Amino acid sequence: MRVLIADDHDLLRDTLELFLEGEGSFETIGVSTYPEAEARVATDGPFDLVLLDYSMPGMNGLTGFTRMQALPGARRVAIISGTASREVAEKVLEAGAAGFLPKTLSAKSLVNAVRFMAMGEQYAPLDFMRAEEETEVNPLAEKLSPRELEVLEGLTQGKSNKEIARDLDIREPTVKLHVKSLYRKINASNRTHAAMIAKEAGLF
Repeated sequence: MRVLIADDHDLLRDTLELFLEGEGSFETIGVSTYPEAEARVATDGPFDLVLLDYSMPGMNGLTGFTRMQALPGARRVAIISGTASREVAEKVLEAGAAGFLPKTLSAKSLVNAVRFMAMGEQYAPLDFMRAEEETEVNPLAEKLSPRELEVLEGLTQGKSNKEIARDLDIREPTVKLHVKSLYRKINASNRTHAAMIAKEAGLF
């Protein structure tokens, strides 16, 4: 079974080659850039599986994957990555990739995944695919309570305390307390200043 491993991380590439060759049923070739991978497929193909690092030199993400898929010497193409998100993984799998391998997998798991894909199956680790995407929290939002954020949004819209109280179904004195509290937390001197701080921070 012939496998081309294209990855610019020498240690990972060499380790994977060593483990696969040790299995006895794999013949591997390793390269460190996408152009080298294309050249190898053209001159030494066909390969049963081509394993591409998503962010190696010349790869250009999904563009490189699609180009490699179109080459007759690459029977099956899979992506390996230490940085790509679950969204990227879903896209390449939908596009027909043999699999998606996070670099966080152990060497033994990587070898098992390669064997699985070379047999014609599609591989993606369930824990990675089911993991919740991390969402960036605005630094300013982290300083405020959910209710204070709602009040601040009202301020950015130019609403009075009375209008904010009506929108949030709370009493006007309560809005005043939230306004005073959020002023202190974001170092605002008045309503206009608070609204400016929120907008400059990209909060609303």
